[in-house]
Amino acid sequence: MTKDLTNGRPMKLLLQFGVPILLGLLFQQLYNAVDTAIVGKFLGGNALAAVGSTGSINFLVVGGCVGLCSGFAIPVAQQFGAGDYAELRRYVACAAQCCLICTVVVTAATLLLCRPILTAMHTPADIYEDAFRYIAVIFAGLGGYILYNMAAGILRSLGDSRTPVLWLAAASLTNIALDLLFIITFGMGVFGAALATVLSQLMAGVGCLIRVCRGFDILKLQREDWTFSWARTRTLLTLGLPMGLQYSITAIGSIMLQTAVNSLGTAYVTATTAANKAAIFLCCPFDAMGAAMVTYGGQNVGAKKWERLHQGTLACTILGAVYAVIALGAVALLGGPMVMLFLDQASAPLAVLARQYMMTQALFYFPLSAVNIYRFMIQGMGFSPLATCAGVMEMAGRGLVAHLVPVLGYSAACFASPAAWILADLFLVPAYFWCARRVQYGPSPRRRPALA
Repeated sequence: MTKDLTNGRPMKLLLQFGVPILLGLLFQQLYNAVDTAIVGKFLGGNALAAVGSTGSINFLVVGGCVGLCSGFAIPVAQQFGAGDYAELRRYVACAAQCCLICTVVVTAATLLLCRPILTAMHTPADIYEDAFRYIAVIFAGLGGYILYNMAAGILRSLGDSRTPVLWLAAASLTNIALDLLFIITFGMGVFGAALATVLSQLMAGVGCLIRVCRGFDILKLQREDWTFSWARTRTLLTLGLPMGLQYSITAIGSIMLQTAVNSLGTAYVTATTAANKAAIFLCCPFDAMGAAMVTYGGQNVGAKKWERLHQGTLACTILGAVYAVIALGAVALLGGPMVMLFLDQASAPLAVLARQYMMTQALFYFPLSAVNIYRFMIQGMGFSPLATCAGVMEMAGRGLVAHLVPVLGYSAACFASPAAWILADLFLVPAYFWCARRVQYGPSPRRRPALA
């Protein structure tokens, strides 16, 4: 059930490995989409705005945890590529220890700070309490997110991208059932929507953990594997913290933008929420490309197959360009009906604003694909701290445009993410070539011939 990405045609391998990841991401987004659709249809526009207003905070914390777990999985992929299974098991045990500590610390901190953050973001008074109820439950269930992403990251590092998909499919169906039960039958409101998401995510995490523990002979941990090691912990944190920080830094820019949109009023919050929830499905292939490049880069660096780094990056860039055109066409033809999935009849006039937001971003989907491809390839090669700089560029792009929203209005908000993607690419593309040379030739690559 493992998959070796160090041999064979890169394009074919990336498709075989990436498509299951894509399906998993689609199922994962189905969690939030079902919550949002049921909230919007059964609880109304204000409840939808309440859930949407927490999106950037959600991304700040949950995205940071996802990035942390992704970084922890990089040494596992590298040791698998190198064929050192004993060291692989030690890294898995060390990652589990680090995840447990992070879960306790981050959960406690976020529960204490969520009200001050909502207040600082100028969350409208008519949706404030619902926003707090929703995000507080999500933060309380962070352990489920960390469990799933760590276990799934380990499985993908070994080339198993299917198991996480199967468990997310099961969890998505569970989420739908719990949403209907908690919101419609029990009348639990946005609290029920958040609770359904957390319980379903925990189920997916437990399922992947069982696969990690029982599915692979090379993952049969012994007592000595659990011996604490500062050296391995330092390696994990060196790779994981920058990836988590990268997500969080990017989310800070999103918070700046959300704050600016909040100042325009609840109607605009509702419109952008519907647009983001519709567009997130179209963006899943870009995330899948990034996840595939982490494992591809990690395994090939571990195997010291340097020539395959450029081959894989070029192949994935071509895939990104082709899909960006397809996604733009989908938004142009179906953007209106897509946003109406999340709006009730009373909020239907906001569909024009939501479609404007979607279309503006879709015009820049190719820069978005490059952000994911080059950033995650850099991380897979072991340069997570450098990739964090791209998050700073994204934050700067969104933050600068967010400051223009009070002057230029809603149209400026539509261009915030495209500005962030372009600024990030201006850093990531040259950084990738520098990393590729350095990983092969060491600290003085200028004196060596170019990477084939």
